[in-house]
Amino acid sequence: MRFSSVAIAAEGYFLPPRILRSEELEQRMEPLYRRLGLSTGRLELMSGIAERRVGEPGTRPSELSLRAAQHALARTSFPRERIGMLVHAAVCRDFLEPATASVVHAGLELSPECELFDLSNACLGFANALSLVASRIELGAIEAGLVVSGEDGAPLLEATLEALRRIERGGREELKRAYASLTIGSGASAMLLTHVRHAPHAPRLVGGLTLAASEHHRLCRGDQQGQGGPLMETDSQALLEAGNALAERTWPRFLRELGWSGVDKFVTHQVGSAHKRLLCETLRLDPARDFPTVAFLGNVGSVSLPISFTLAREQGFFAPGERIGLLGIGSGLNCSMLGVETHA
Repeated sequence: MRFSSVAIAAEGYFLPPRILRSEELEQRMEPLYRRLGLSTGRLELMSGIAERRVGEPGTRPSELSLRAAQHALARTSFPRERIGMLVHAAVCRDFLEPATASVVHAGLELSPECELFDLSNACLGFANALSLVASRIELGAIEAGLVVSGEDGAPLLEATLEALRRIERGGREELKRAYASLTIGSGASAMLLTHVRHAPHAPRLVGGLTLAASEHHRLCRGDQQGQGGPLMETDSQALLEAGNALAERTWPRFLRELGWSGVDKFVTHQVGSAHKRLLCETLRLDPARDFPTVAFLGNVGSVSLPISFTLAREQGFFAPGERIGLLGIGSGLNCSMLGVETHA
C-alpha cells in the first residue's frame, strides 16, 4: 500500500499515574519464587522492564482512549466536526457490545456522520487502523480520521498473579507460560490522520506492508477467564522465534514497496529487550536509531507502537526529512511495517 496525500496531523497519549515496578510484582509471587529457588530481579533482567503504568481498579479502556484523543485534538485546529471516521483499535474494550468507539465518539462529541467502529488485532490493531483510515483519505472518501487505543493491563496482571498464587506444587511451567502477561502495562494513544493539504508540514504516512503467518496462532492465547479478569498463555520463546522470522520476510518487501533503501530511524512494538535485540540483529538495524520505551512502559499492546513514535517526536528524536519505520509484530502471527517521512 502506498499513500501520497496522508498526514499525521496530530498525536496524543495518556499514561495512568500509577507506576507498578517489576520488583513489586515479584514480591507478590514470593511464595512461588521461594519454592522454585528464584531471586527478585529476574523479571526485569529477562524483559528489560523496570516498571509499567497500570490503571486504577474499574478503569475502562474508553476512559484512557478519551484522554489520549482529547490530547491529540487539543494540538490541532482541524475542526472535529469534519472527522469522518473514528476507529478504536485496542485489545481491551469496555464491553462486548456496543463498540468502545461509540463511547469515545460520544465523549468527543463528534459528528453523527463520523463512521465509528472497533478494530482488534492483538498488538497490531493501531497499525491496521492507520492503514485503513489512510486508505479512505487517499480515496477521497473522508478528509480526516481518528485512530485511538486504550489498553489497561491491570486486570490481566491481577488475574495472572492470583492464578500463580494458587499454585501449591511446582509452578515452573505455569510461570513460564505466564511470563508475557507479567510484562503488560497500561496507556492510551491517538493519531489524527488528515489529507496533507490540511497539515502540509506534518509527518506523512507514505505506506506499508503486512504479512501473516497464521500457522502460529496457537502461540499466544488470551481466551481464559481468571477470577476477576482474563488470563493469557504464551509460548514466549516460540513466539519470539516465529515473530522474528516473519519480520525477516516482511522487511525487504516493505522496503521494496516504498522504494526505500533503508530507514533513518525506527520504532517498534515494545515487547522486551530480547525481542528488540534479536530484531535489530536480524534486520541489521542500528539500535541507536531506535527509540525504546519498554523499560518504563512495558508492553502496552496496541498502544506501544504509536506512543513510542509520539514520545520520540516530543523529545526531538526525529530530524527533518527522515524516513521512519514503524515496525510491529502481533500474535496471530502478523507483522505490519509502516513508513513515515518527516517534513524537510
